[in-house]
Amino acid sequence: MAEASIPVDLFNPGQVFACLGFLEAANVLLGQAEGGFDWTDDANPRFELRVDANANPFHTVLAFLNDAQPQCLVPEGYTDSATADAPPCPLTTFPAAQPDPLTLPIRLAHAGRFIDLTHWCDGSSRKPFKLFAGQQRSAAIARQMLEAFRALWHQRQNAVIEDPFGQTVPLGGSSFKFDARKAWTAIDAGYSPDEQGNTVEASPLVEILAAVGLEHARPDEFETREVRYGVWKDFLPPVLARAALGGVRVGVPMRIFCFTLDLAGKNKVVTFAQEEIAV
Repeated sequence: MAEASIPVDLFNPGQVFACLGFLEAANVLLGQAEGGFDWTDDANPRFELRVDANANPFHTVLAFLNDAQPQCLVPEGYTDSATADAPPCPLTTFPAAQPDPLTLPIRLAHAGRFIDLTHWCDGSSRKPFKLFAGQQRSAAIARQMLEAFRALWHQRQNAVIEDPFGQTVPLGGSSFKFDARKAWTAIDAGYSPDEQGNTVEASPLVEILAAVGLEHARPDEFETREVRYGVWKDFLPPVLARAALGGVRVGVPMRIFCFTLDLAGKNKVVTFAQEEIAV
């Protein structure tokens, strides 16, 4: 059995979602994964993973993302220019009611293994929690985030393994909008960085893994654009960790955080959270 941990900012919702993404991906790639948060040192909280294998689970997930190629998941017989960003992968059962060329679900595949990103077009009773909008294409975003991550992986691999979310790069306007460090509005900034060709430092890994984390889980979203999420202490398997992320008490110590989904044009963006104090 292998166990490892990484730093995490509990007040950055995207990083917490991405921790669940690490857990989900490690469970797919290595099996019997469990994860949880340790805030014993409140100034240095960490996310811990353990797996029934001898490999560092964080390194295994990161190496997979470095090798994985994005594919567009499409219904059988579907053709559209959207798949120019990633080759199509036909499905007999499609996750959404209708395929939208701008929001096709994505599969990250390598060596016969794959991880799907479909939460933004979820056709079930769950809220899709889709943040990007306008003419942004999901396949183009996935490809750009993977390319940015791979540049980091090749430049500073050891640093990425030790502190995956702390390694940031300038990211343009296209992203899944999860990393709170990238959250800005023209009013807050005093101008529109996109229109001026400016970029904001954020983590492409947070963007990718947060999408993985929301594949089977959702934070608790209200009509007011207020969103709640939970972090949990001790190791939990994915099935319980998904519920805990939504703020459901699952028999272990928990902390609950709340943030507002801000608006930047048609996009929703994640902002930094505040902790709810139990009374």
